[in-house]
Amino acid sequence: MIENKPILRRAAAMVLAGVARAITGVRPIWQGCAPSRRQRIYFANHASHGDFILLSTCLLPEERERTRAVAGADYWRKNRIRHVLARDLLNTVLVERNWVQREQDPMVIMLDALEDGHSLIIFPEGTRNMTDEPLLRFRSGLYNLAFARPDVELVPCWIENMSRVLPKGAFLPVPLLCRVIFGAPVELTPAEDRHAFLDRARQALLELNPEYQRSLNHG
Repeated sequence: MIENKPILRRAAAMVLAGVARAITGVRPIWQGCAPSRRQRIYFANHASHGDFILLSTCLLPEERERTRAVAGADYWRKNRIRHVLARDLLNTVLVERNWVQREQDPMVIMLDALEDGHSLIIFPEGTRNMTDEPLLRFRSGLYNLAFARPDVELVPCWIENMSRVLPKGAFLPVPLLCRVIFGAPVELTPAEDRHAFLDRARQALLELNPEYQRSLNHG
């Protein structure tokens, strides 16, 4: 167990943000909202293990410090080094994705983090998208969080190019320019069912994708 974790986490966040900026020149595009100290759930596309680092780099330092990424326990607990990184330095919210074997309900873990005052970064696809589709189908977690905590803003965020910077299986990143595009917050409307909300949230995120917009313009 690492001592003085808050200090180490703050230092690690600063170092990772600096490295992310140096490698990707990451630029936040606040297209549908502005930086805020309000508690939020940032939901984003997912194609690389570096996604949450890139997104958090774009936040105000105060917001970055209290924002935790939700990540799969099966990956981050695979060996001791990953587990220590995730738990003690990155301060991730680890959830078990295998519903048959899991011992804790992921919703309880995420709601506990929100109750403690944290903002969250989540990836509604549930896993990295390694297909040719721009977005996989959203799983139910985003709807469950929106239903349980309507007071927390849901902000779609499109992460551009990170899959090329750190593709699956790569150890060293490739320097490429990246952007994170922040859209307008999405709200769960009264009597809206799960499927309708998830389809609408997915579409809101998809519409932030510059390639999707170009395909519409050329269609």
